[in-house]
Formats: sequence, C-alpha cells, structure tokens
Amino acid sequence: MRVISVNVAKAMPMRIGDRWVPSAIAKQPAPGPVSVTPMGLVGDEQADRSVHGGLDKAVYAYSTRHHPFWQTVRAQARVAAAGDPLAPGLFGENLTVEGLDEARLWIGDILRLPGCRLAVSAPRMPCDKFGAAIGFVQAVKLMVQSGYCGAYLSVLDPGAVSAGDPLMIEPGPREVNLRELFKSRLRSR
Repeated sequence: MRVISVNVAKAMPMRIGDRWVPSAIAKQPAPGPVSVTPMGLVGDEQADRSVHGGLDKAVYAYSTRHHPFWQTVRAQARVAAAGDPLAPGLFGENLTVEGLDEARLWIGDILRLPGCRLAVSAPRMPCDKFGAAIGFVQAVKLMVQSGYCGAYLSVLDPGAVSAGDPLMIEPGPREVNLRELFKSRLRSR
C-alpha cells in the first residue's frame, strides 16, 4: 500500500442545485511533503466542521481500488468517457491511496507512514456536495450501495506525508469494522 497523492483545498462557493454553499471538496494534489497537524493537513480547509474535520476527522483517505467502479458509473451517467482517469482528490480525499479496503479496516487501526501515524476513526458519509463533485446526484446512492466510503483518520503523531510514501496498517482492537459501521449509520438515518 502507498500514498498516490496528497490533496488539499481552500473552501470556495460550490453550486448545489439552485444554491451556492461553501465547500473544500475540490481537492488538488499538493507538491512535496505536506505537514500533518492534529487538525489536518496544512493548506487544507473544511467548510462544514459539523461533518468534516476536527480531531476525529482530520484527514480523509480514499482508495484507488474503487476507481474502476466510479469510472464505469460516471461513463454510464454520461459525465465522463469510459476509462477516463479520475483526478486525485475527486472524492474530496486528502490521501489518494493504493490498496486500502474498507472491509478490512477497523476503527482504531493505525496507518503508519514514514512521517506520521494516523488512526482510522470513522467512515465518510456521502452528501450532496459529493454528488456534485462526482458529476451526478445518484453518486451519493451509489456510494451508499457500494460501501466505498473511504476512511476518516485522526492524527496520532503529527509530521508530514508525501506522494509515494509507503503505508502500513497496524491492527487496532478489531471490534468495529469500518464498512459495517458505515452501513449501520446509514440504517439509523
């Protein structure tokens, strides 16, 4: 497993239907090492701290393992051509990673990187900003059905992260599976 891209954004107005809302979902790759603090990546903002950011949701990681699925559904929705590559940060993720799988992640698992340590803290719950970023409103429903939610991470040891960094998982208590928690939270909505 490794980090493919480190992505950040400033909050900007985003059109959702007929309204404009602040959002920092439009993440872009950051050059060089990016500093990791307890509240997230330097240079990154969260527009709505009630659902993103803070100590428990400081960093968001999403796996390239799900890219073929999203390439297919975006082509079917006619918002992209078949096989079009997905830009790093498209899902609003800070870390685009290779090899991460929600079904094999547990709350409390530690992601060890050369320059910092992060802990799996929560699944990402999709919102209307996610649908707008992906290009079609049904994307929210598809994230729910697929369980391809990605992982929010808390920062255990601040430091730095760079594209290309290897990533290792140290098992936590293994009591609450990330994908199962995602599905459970959806049922309680």
